[in-house]
Amino acid sequence: MSRSLSAPAIRQEESKAPPAFATDIDAFIGYLSLERGLSVHTRVAYQNDLDQCARFLAKRGAADWRTVAGDEVTAWIHALSGNDYTVASLARKLTALRGLARHLVREKLRGDDFTELLIGPKLARHLPGTLTPEEVERLLAAPAGGDAYAVRDRAILELFYSSGLRVSELTALTLQQVDLENGYVRVFGKGAKERVVPLGDKARDALITYLDAARPRFVKARTGSQLFLSERGRAISRITVFVLVKKYAKLAGITKSVQPHLLRHSFATHLLSGGADLRAIQEMLGHANIATTQIYTAVEEQRLLRQHAEFHPRNRA
Repeated sequence: MSRSLSAPAIRQEESKAPPAFATDIDAFIGYLSLERGLSVHTRVAYQNDLDQCARFLAKRGAADWRTVAGDEVTAWIHALSGNDYTVASLARKLTALRGLARHLVREKLRGDDFTELLIGPKLARHLPGTLTPEEVERLLAAPAGGDAYAVRDRAILELFYSSGLRVSELTALTLQQVDLENGYVRVFGKGAKERVVPLGDKARDALITYLDAARPRFVKARTGSQLFLSERGRAISRITVFVLVKKYAKLAGITKSVQPHLLRHSFATHLLSGGADLRAIQEMLGHANIATTQIYTAVEEQRLLRQHAEFHPRNRA
């Protein structure tokens, strides 16, 4: 069954795909929106990648996606490798192309997957940075005082560390998503997937204080049900949260580059080192694939190696 949805108005005239290719690209982008719930940012990136590929293939004489051969898309990948694209960008372009190929097979527009034999660039495995428990304690204590801003900011930091939320998830929270009585938040993550994440006692207490003593100070005539508010009475922005986290990290005397995502990494790493089950951590983080969560086992392994090297008597000179 063919599905169609108007693609985002993102194409510039000079960069759009030839019409014979564009129809299938638009249908695929529509599928990603309706069926997969991918973000606009991801769909825009995939659209640009596929338009770029289509222009390359058309110049080589390809008529449309349904007649493209594997060696033609291999030539595109090789051509990209000669430019200044990062490995991550190349990998994303190949992911977009593979997704389109599978979509064509699924819709019975092709009998084969023309990307099946393609080999993409390997992404280097970067271990996420973390804060130590002591650094986290200093950071959480940094918003000092009882004014509305400090109370709000303490609640934000406590919730970050207690629940491992993404910054986009935290800033999008509404009052209805917070269950203080049972101690959890209902989160809508990537692809609009819903999950329930525990609050923890200290985060719960910080939220209760914020809701009672601070949030009313930020409420304006047109304020909605957003949980964390700016001074204008609107949902606090991701940029503001980034600035706040960096500000309090500096006040806490932390020399590492601290961003909201570092608290998410610290949440997962500290749970794992405390004995939490990897599957439970995966569920709390909202990872679709356990392999994404497993990177934290490598972080813990590196920590143990450092501890062994530093403290084992046989390692001392």
